[in-house]
Amino acid sequence: MKIRQRISVSGIVQGVGFRPHVYRLAHRYALTGNVKNTVAGVIIEAQGTEPALASFCAGLSAEAPPLAKIGSVRVEALECQPETEFVILGSDSNEPANTLIAPDSATCADCLCELLDPCDRRYGYAFTNCTNCGPRFTILRHIPYDRKNTSMVVFPMCPLCQAEYDDPLSRRFHAQPNACWDCGPQLTLLDADGLRVEGNPIAIAVELLKTGRVLAIKGLGGFHLSVDASNAAAVDVLRERKHRFEKPLAVMVPDLEQAEKLCEVSDADRALLQSPECPIVLMRARADSRLADSIAPRNPDLGIFLPYTPVQHLIFAEGGFHALVMTSANLSEEPICIDNAEAIERLNGIADFFLIHNREILLRCDDSLARTSTGCVEILRRSRGFVPVPIALDRERPSVLAVGGELKNAICLTKGKDAFLGQHVGDLENLSAYNFFQESIRHLEGILEIIPTAIAYDLHPGYLSTQWALEQKGIPKIAVQHHHAHVASCMAENHLAGQVIGVVLDGTGYGSDGQVWGGEVLVADFGGFCRAAHIEYVPLPGGSQAIREPWRMAVAHLINAGGDALERARPYLAEIPQAQVELVERMVRQGINSPLTSSCGRLFDAVAALAGVRSRVNFEAQAAMELEACCLEDESIGEYGFSIREGDCYQIGTAQLLDEILQDRLKGRLPDVISTRFHRGLVSVLAGVVARIAEDTGIDKVCFSGGCFLNRPLLLGLDRRLKEAGIETYRHSEVPCGDGGISLGQAVIAAFAQGR
Repeated sequence: MKIRQRISVSGIVQGVGFRPHVYRLAHRYALTGNVKNTVAGVIIEAQGTEPALASFCAGLSAEAPPLAKIGSVRVEALECQPETEFVILGSDSNEPANTLIAPDSATCADCLCELLDPCDRRYGYAFTNCTNCGPRFTILRHIPYDRKNTSMVVFPMCPLCQAEYDDPLSRRFHAQPNACWDCGPQLTLLDADGLRVEGNPIAIAVELLKTGRVLAIKGLGGFHLSVDASNAAAVDVLRERKHRFEKPLAVMVPDLEQAEKLCEVSDADRALLQSPECPIVLMRARADSRLADSIAPRNPDLGIFLPYTPVQHLIFAEGGFHALVMTSANLSEEPICIDNAEAIERLNGIADFFLIHNREILLRCDDSLARTSTGCVEILRRSRGFVPVPIALDRERPSVLAVGGELKNAICLTKGKDAFLGQHVGDLENLSAYNFFQESIRHLEGILEIIPTAIAYDLHPGYLSTQWALEQKGIPKIAVQHHHAHVASCMAENHLAGQVIGVVLDGTGYGSDGQVWGGEVLVADFGGFCRAAHIEYVPLPGGSQAIREPWRMAVAHLINAGGDALERARPYLAEIPQAQVELVERMVRQGINSPLTSSCGRLFDAVAALAGVRSRVNFEAQAAMELEACCLEDESIGEYGFSIREGDCYQIGTAQLLDEILQDRLKGRLPDVISTRFHRGLVSVLAGVVARIAEDTGIDKVCFSGGCFLNRPLLLGLDRRLKEAGIETYRHSEVPCGDGGISLGQAVIAAFAQGR
C-alpha cells in the first residue's frame, strides 16, 4: 500500500546539491513525486510504500551532501496522486529568496582526482569545483544564489559544462561556479611591477618559491603571501617586509602525512584538518620538524592547514614542497587584499611576484583558526568555511545588528532563530579596516535580506564600531557592556536561560564605572548583570603603551603591592633603563595618564615581565602566550597565593602573588616554575571565588569567556576545579571566546531589551 508525504527541509539545502541528492534517493527507493526550492528551504512530495519512505527520510540526513546543513525536517501526510515519476521542479519565481547561503568550501576528493588525472578534461584546471566544493560566499553579489548574481556571470558555460549543470545525476547540477579550461577563469603570473610573465604560471611560481621569492597568491577570500617554510632566509624576508616580526605564521602542508611529521595530531585534529571548512588548526609542534625556527618563535604550537583550492593543490603537486608559509596578504593590522590591482599597489615592496586570476572576489574572507587541544573543537577566528553558517538560537529573536568591538571585530545579525556572525574583520585601527567593517555590514544585510530593528554596540565611546552605530539615524540603539556581552555570547551559544555566573578574563573592556575592566566575575542573564568579583584595580601607566611594554604593568602591580616590592624587583627589571622605571613610577604614584584596570591580561603581562619571560611585545598577548608556553604539568611544583577581600563584590588581590614571585626570583627559580605556580594559583583563587558566589546565589552554571581563556592551563584547570565542586561549566566552541564573539552577545542582549 502506498502513502504520500510532504517533507519540508530547512537549513543550508540550496546550492549544495541537495535536490539531486533527493532525486537519487527517490529513484533508489522507487518513489514518485517531486522536489523544489522554496522560500523556506526545500519541499519534497514523495509517494511510495511506507518502508521505502522511511528509508528515504532517513537517507535525507544520513547521506546529505557535504555542504548541506539540515536545520529541521517536517513531515505531513498527503493524499496519493496518480503519477509515474519523480521530478525536480523549478523554484516558484514569485517567492522571495530567504534561504541560507553555503560558505566557501575546500576542494572535494572527486574534484581533486579530476584535477590530477591527465586523462580528465579538467586536468590541471585551477578552478575545478562542483556542488560539493568551491567558492560560494565570496563570489556572491546578492541573492538568490544563481550564477547571474555571482562573479561567475562573466564566464558563460561551454556546452559540456552546461550539460553537467543541467543534469540532475551530475554532481555539477546547478553548481554555479562550474567551469573548465574552455569557458572559465584563468591564472596569470605577474612580476612586482604588474607585468605578465609568459609561460606556465604554476610551474614558474613553483620555481620562484624554490629560489626564496615571496609570492602573492590569489585564493578564495583573498591573497596569501607565501614562501618556502623550510627556507629561513625567505621567512625572515617575508617578516621584515610584512612588518610581522614575531607573531606566528600559518603553514600549509600538502597532506595529513606531512602534518603528522610536523605536529602531534589527534583524531579530532585529523577530522578538522580534512573537513570542508579546512581551517588553520593549532597543534603542538614536534621538536624535529624541518621548518624554519622563525615560523613560530618561542611558541610550542604551529598553525597548520591543508590545501583547500585547486591552485594550492597544483603548487604542491608541481613543487613537492613539504610546507609553505601561507599568511594573509597585507601589512600587519590591515585587511587582506582581494583585488588584483589593489594587491599590486598595497603589496608593492612585499611580494616579488603575483599569481592572480580573473575571477573576482566580492568579499574578503580570511582563513579561519581552530583548535581541539582543550577537549572540543574551538573556533578561535571564525571566517572562511564557517561564514555565513548561522549559530542556532534557543528561540526566535527580532532582527538586530550588533557591531562588535574594536579588536578582532566581527558583526552579527539575527533573524528568527538564527544568528549570523560576519567574517573576521580584524582590528579597527585604520581606514581600510573601518571600510571593510562597513562593507561586511552591507553585504551580510543584503545577502540575508535582513533589515535590523535595532543596533547593539559597545559602551566604549572611542571604538569606531560604537561611533558608526551612534551615527545611524532612525533606528533604536542599545549600548551593551563589553563583559556582559561576553557572558551573553557564551549563554547564547550554549542555549542557556536564566542567571549564570560569568567568568570573563581578557585584556580590556570599558566598565560601567568608567574604568578598564578585564578580570571579572559577573552574575548575569540577558537582561542585565551585577559585578560579583574582580581583580583589584591597579594603574595602567601610559594607557595603550602599557600593553606594548609589559614591564610597566609589573611596576604598577609592584607599587600596588606596597612596601619595598618595587625595590626588591629592580634587579629583575635591569634591562629597562632606570630613568624609564622612575618615570613610570611617578606616573603611577601621581595618577598621570594611568587609568585604573582590573585586567587579567595585564596581570599576565606583569608576571611575564617579572619572571624574565618578556618585557616588551611585538603583538597582542605575546607575553601571555610565552608565559603559558613555560607552564609545566608537574603536580609537585605548587602554586602562588592571592588574597580575597570580602564584600558585596569580592576583590582578588595580587600583593601576595608579587611577594612570592620575588622570593622565587631571589632563589633563582626559572620562568617555568614561576609560570606554573602563577597559573595554578590563579586557577585556585578563581575557583574559590566562583564557589563562594555560587553558594551565595544558588547559581550552579558558570560560563567562561574572554581572550584569556585561549590559555589552556587556565581554561582546563578552572574547568576541572569547578566540575569537581559540582558546578556546571560552559565554554565557547562555535564562536571565538575573545572579542571576535562579543557581537553575538550584544545581539541577544539587545533582542531581549526589545521584549524578546
